[in-house]
Amino acid sequence: MNYSFEGKVAVITGGTSGIGLETGRQLLSQGAKVTLIGSQEEKGKMALQELASFEEQVCFIRGDIRKASQCQEVIDKAVALFGGLDIVINSAGIYMEKLIGEVTEDEFDNMMNVNIKGTYFICKYALPHLRQRGGGAIVNLSSDAGINGNSLCTTYCASKGAVTTFTKALSLESIHYGIRANCVCPGDVDTPMLQQQLAGVDNPQEYLRDMSSIYPIGRIGEAHEIANVICFLASDQASFVNGAVWSVDGGLTSC
Repeated sequence: MNYSFEGKVAVITGGTSGIGLETGRQLLSQGAKVTLIGSQEEKGKMALQELASFEEQVCFIRGDIRKASQCQEVIDKAVALFGGLDIVINSAGIYMEKLIGEVTEDEFDNMMNVNIKGTYFICKYALPHLRQRGGGAIVNLSSDAGINGNSLCTTYCASKGAVTTFTKALSLESIHYGIRANCVCPGDVDTPMLQQQLAGVDNPQEYLRDMSSIYPIGRIGEAHEIANVICFLASDQASFVNGAVWSVDGGLTSC
């Protein structure tokens, strides 16, 4: 389904690849102006090249969302570029599999800083701008691991569980200003993050088959399938959806 985002301005963290980039593409194709936030200049340039047909509607800002001051800086820059803010998509995230006994403090801190601290402070600094527009939509990317515990993923599960409950709490606070906050919880999705994960195993094809076999639907997800749900939640069609935790996981968390 197509939604009209004409006149809307969106910010997407983690917007230079995977789900974030695909969400940006869909928002742009439906009329939005979009700022992609990412930590790597080269990936930003590549994303802009991929979205070259929307040149007048899209820009890239480099920022490290692990630092609250940079969260404020990228939000302020994005607002200055396009004159306001209506939609915030927090898609930036990192993944790690490790036994808890092997996780270092630096690894724990980095996971939390990217997955929850960045999400938290992007929302904090976006809220005043959303209020100025009379309302808006926030969609945070959690995970099936933000609902159920996964093996070898204590750190990742802790970070994504925090995103899930943070979003529900934020929704109660922000709705008083006409701002809806929801989160999307994908299962495994074919993205560069997954390809990086596969590169670290001995038999990627067998690993992927095993991964797919635990899904009732019989496969992992595609980025556009997650972006479809994000765009719905960001649209006016979801005007009565607030504080929701949307599983987009082929039935995984129903098992």
